[in-house]
Amino acid sequence: MKKILLIEDDTILRENTSELLELSDYHVTTAPNGKAGLETALKIVPDIIVCDIMMPELDGYGVLEGLAKHEETMHIPFIFLSAKTERKDVRKGMDLGADDYITKPFEEDELISAIESRLAKAAILQERREHEIDKQAEESDIRDLNDLKNFFDDNGETYKFKKGETIYEEGQHSNHIYLIEKGLVKCHKLDEQGKDLTTALHKEDDLFGYTSFTQNITYKETAAAIQDTVLLGLSKHELQDILHANHNVTLEFIQLLNEDLVDAKDQLLQMAYSSVRKRTATTIIRFAEKLGSRPGEFIRISRNDLASVAGVATESLIRTLSRFKDKGLIEIEGRNIKVLNLADLQKIE
Repeated sequence: MKKILLIEDDTILRENTSELLELSDYHVTTAPNGKAGLETALKIVPDIIVCDIMMPELDGYGVLEGLAKHEETMHIPFIFLSAKTERKDVRKGMDLGADDYITKPFEEDELISAIESRLAKAAILQERREHEIDKQAEESDIRDLNDLKNFFDDNGETYKFKKGETIYEEGQHSNHIYLIEKGLVKCHKLDEQGKDLTTALHKEDDLFGYTSFTQNITYKETAAAIQDTVLLGLSKHELQDILHANHNVTLEFIQLLNEDLVDAKDQLLQMAYSSVRKRTATTIIRFAEKLGSRPGEFIRISRNDLASVAGVATESLIRTLSRFKDKGLIEIEGRNIKVLNLADLQKIE
């Protein structure tokens, strides 16, 4: 059943038109004004939109312009439904990208015919786009994750973040996937008690920021730069097209997601059952690996970040670090930590 979004501020006309469309076997969602209509379109991504022009808060032209800014809605067939009949009004709507223009009052058959025609045209254009995507995939060299990362290098948009800057926040729309060209990124969120918990660490050449490739959902965590960081960003829809056309890349991406899930489970088990000493030791080793430090090199990391990843209070972490130093396991110089005895640090329970 095709989904129609009907945006109309006239309550009676909205209800009558909705009933008419439902009787014609369409699933109808309605909105009373342009602002609500645009928000609804971004949320449900309908198959077609029928929209009035003169409305409060945001008119129909504004709705069409808003849809054009988002890749997931820019190709949705759009029909204006309005009492404005002057040629300049019709021309303006079509110039903005509307597919059809029906004047009020209208006949039932006229509206249904316009909808069926535009849905059929949209299906043809979608098939054409998919064919072009398949053709491009056949001609491309994207065969695995390494090729995908090279694609980021050639086509990704560059973003630079200073140490401590937020890359994205929990609740924001997840429109991009990122590849770390340089730096270190932590993903974290607050629990019910307001305690900051690091959920993942990402180093150079890691991909992160992926949520759902089939739904327009928001980020479930916040990402911030631990060091000065350079990212390459690719839109979620570009990546969707690549995965759709390259099944081997899709399988490798699934493996990547599985590894992330395993890491998250291991972290939860460690936080639930390991001692503060074990968590602290494991976190120091983890940071050393992520930062790519060689034996005997200092790593520079804030105590708050260490505590957040380890899932312990900062004060407890500092006390534990002091004990490790006294035992000759690590050396501390300001914020810098050097692992002196990796083997014994790994054995801590």
